[in-house]
Amino acid sequence: MSEQTPPTGDPGGEYTEEEIRAAYEAEIKRLRVEDVIVQTLVSLVNLGGRRAGFVPGAEDERDLEQVRLAVEGVRALLPLVEDQLGPEAGTVRQALSQLQMMYAKASGQGDPGAGAGGETPPPPGAAEPPEPPEPEGSKPDEPGPAQRSGRLWIPGQ
Repeated sequence: MSEQTPPTGDPGGEYTEEEIRAAYEAEIKRLRVEDVIVQTLVSLVNLGGRRAGFVPGAEDERDLEQVRLAVEGVRALLPLVEDQLGPEAGTVRQALSQLQMMYAKASGQGDPGAGAGGETPPPPGAAEPPEPPEPEGSKPDEPGPAQRSGRLWIPGQ
């Protein structure tokens, strides 16, 4: 019967500073930027859902500005790793859509009665109706058809 011991060989279990540093360096060598971005995406979606007040027990943590920032962060970072995610990119896009719907519901955009009763008011401009669609004939730097239609909600716009 053999037990694993810490790198020091000391069964008491204290690691030396050098051993901790070596383990950290090995982890950094293995880690890729894409891994950090994907983890950040997951963290933003999870934290955004919590700040929307839709996690049981977190209703008192509602902060719509934090939700908006989470949505904006996911929207900015997702294109950087979509190719690496492959089919999993659809899962992240679905989570982003759900987070956007949570924001809309919490800010009163999705439910005419929401937002009453002393809850945090929506950020400036968040509850305003979308602008009317622009004429067809898109250019590369202009919004796509979903954004122009006014059906796609985008925080801060």
